[in-house]
Order: sequence, then structure tokens, then C-alpha cells
Amino acid sequence: MTGSEASQTFRLAYVPGTTPAKWVRIWNERLPGIPLILQSVPAAEAPGVLRAGEADAGLVRLPVDRTYFSAIPLYTETTVAVVPKDHVITAAEEITLADLADEVLFHPLDDVFDWDAPPGEAAFERPATTEDAVELVAAGVGLLLVPQSLARLYHRRDLTYRPVTDAPQSSVALSWPEDATTDLVEDFIGIVRGRTANSSRGRKPQPAEKTADKPAPRRKPAPARTPGRNPRAGTSKTPRRGKPRRRS
Repeated sequence: MTGSEASQTFRLAYVPGTTPAKWVRIWNERLPGIPLILQSVPAAEAPGVLRAGEADAGLVRLPVDRTYFSAIPLYTETTVAVVPKDHVITAAEEITLADLADEVLFHPLDDVFDWDAPPGEAAFERPATTEDAVELVAAGVGLLLVPQSLARLYHRRDLTYRPVTDAPQSSVALSWPEDATTDLVEDFIGIVRGRTANSSRGRKPQPAEKTADKPAPRRKPAPARTPGRNPRAGTSKTPRRGKPRRRS
């Protein structure tokens, strides 16, 4: 055994906004003797954590380097604009990027979107984190585009959000180094994919042992039957009866 199997633990990294709780609960029910250790990591650092072997698998945001990592896409999130509750945008149920053209938009250094041309007006500086950007939105100096899970994670009473229908979206995937696909990784893949406890969980089946072909036991041939003879009758001849004796 190598990696997590040697120490009998499974280390799962997860980035902000992802929710591993449901899968952790199923893991604990099925594999109570193998602890699952959760590691929260910034989205930008997740690939490095997996490359360094500091986690066995991770819930990450796509894209990832598919020449090194395997990945199973799980879901794609709605992108929302985080705005103060009294902002004019809140009058609409949903908006477009064009509605934000004249707004100051923050693009934090840990932004999960890879913008070719960021929308809106550029802010005076780039906040270090998404959480810092949310604080600036609350101060009324700009808006922020994030996946909906991050808007919920950093929720404040004085802020709300609206879906942006034509904005890029962020997808979440389960990822791990392709050359480190251990049995425990396969177990977690099975849980994420909804396999039952009795299924193969994606592991490669073990080859069946070959058994030598044994010849069938030889049976003695049944005795041939004589046509017209009662099979229940014995083989001895019936004795001939003598002449009846006269009475004196």
C-alpha cells in the first residue's frame, strides 16, 4: 500500500464554496475505520496541494491540468452579482453584463473567473481575497461577480445578489493526480457518483482463480435388459410343478 492506504486515512481538500458534508457523512457510514480528513484550501492553491501529495483528492474549480490530473465534473454554478440591498439592480430578478457596464466591479486576486476582458469599470485596486471584496461591496464602493456558493458563504445582512444570465460560470469537480488513483480514491469516487455500498465502487475486478477441470466420475454401464422380461423379476428360473397326486 502507498499514500493514504498505508496510514488508513483519506485526505480531501476542498475550495471555498464547495460542500463536502454529504459525501463525508456517507464515507463515515461505509468506512468507519478509515478517517476522512478535510482540508480547506484557497482555490488557486488546490492544484499545488494535490501535486505535493498533501491531499489524496480535492473538490476544486475547473479547469485543471488534464495532463496530470483526473477530474470528474460535479456541477456548474450560477454566477451572481453581489450588491448592497438598496442598489438599483435589486429591482430586477436577474441581470446581464450590460447592466453592469457603468458599475465599478472588483476582481480579487483569488477570482475564480479567468476574464479575457473584465466587465465594468476597474476598481482602484484588486482586493487580495473574495472575502475582502465583499467587505468593499458592503462599503458601497463597487460590486462583485462570484459563483452563487461564494455569495452565500460570505453573506451579510446588508448585501444581496442577483443572477447574471450571460456571465461565465464556474464548475466544480472532484480531482486527483492520475498516477495516484488508490483504492481509497476509488471508494470516494463511488460515493460521489452515487454508487451503492454493494457495488464495485469502480475498483478493477480481481481476476478469478482458475481451477483445473476435473473429469466427470465414470459410471458403471447399466445391465442390458432382455426384451419382454419383467425388470423386477429375478434371474433364477421358475421351478416346474410336478403332476398332481391322487387321493387314496
